Amino acid sequence: MVSKNQIKLITSLQQKKFRQIHQLFIAEGVKVIQELLQSNFVLEHLYVTQNIFETISSDKKTQISDQDLKRISCLSTPNNCLALFQIPEQKPRNDKGLIVALDDIRDPGNLGTIVRLCDWYGIDQMVCSEQTVDVYNPKVVQATMGSISRVSVAYLDLEKYLKRASTPIFGTFMDGKNVYKENLPQEGILVLGNEANGISEKIEKLVSDKLAIPRFGDLQQTESLNVATATAIFLSEFKRNS
Repeated sequence: MVSKNQIKLITSLQQKKFRQIHQLFIAEGVKVIQELLQSNFVLEHLYVTQNIFETISSDKKTQISDQDLKRISCLSTPNNCLALFQIPEQKPRNDKGLIVALDDIRDPGNLGTIVRLCDWYGIDQMVCSEQTVDVYNPKVVQATMGSISRVSVAYLDLEKYLKRASTPIFGTFMDGKNVYKENLPQEGILVLGNEANGISEKIEKLVSDKLAIPRFGDLQQTESLNVATATAIFLSEFKRNS
């Protein structure tokens, strides 16, 4: 059974300020939780409706009813488990290789998918503007499908960070150079911008190389690609000759 105080704590973690206060975040679903359990993330507590995760000690696991899970879940259709994990301290950055930088990404699904793409393409570091959605938002965690355990995400003043960068800064624009024709390096920073407004003017001024994905349709009327879709294409091109 889950107590009223536990329900209050868990539901409060849907908000960033309470995640920061308690230094905890929510993960749901067997796959996501299993990935996090196999990583360096520290389990705070696990709630299950079935006899699963048998290796977890009883002091860290509580069996609850389906109804109770619905009360604490962030999902419209809850799975059969929910876990609380401790938010780790931000790791020191190693500014080597290719780094993905996000300028004001607001959609949790987009951020989660980008984290997953970075994991797929072997990008282990991301930097985000302070306005970018929180990586420990439950919807982001869900969308990463466990990749959050393998990609380090840092929040910082993106303008200051890029001003200090010693590697090329690539920005994604509609009017940039054709990414398919560029000889892309294995080290640099790839900046992706806000879903509605793209890369901000102050960040654009710091970009050394503007890249674009060309449109091939006859009508040429599609305004833009989804930022996560664009990320997949750009990362594929950066990694093509690695």
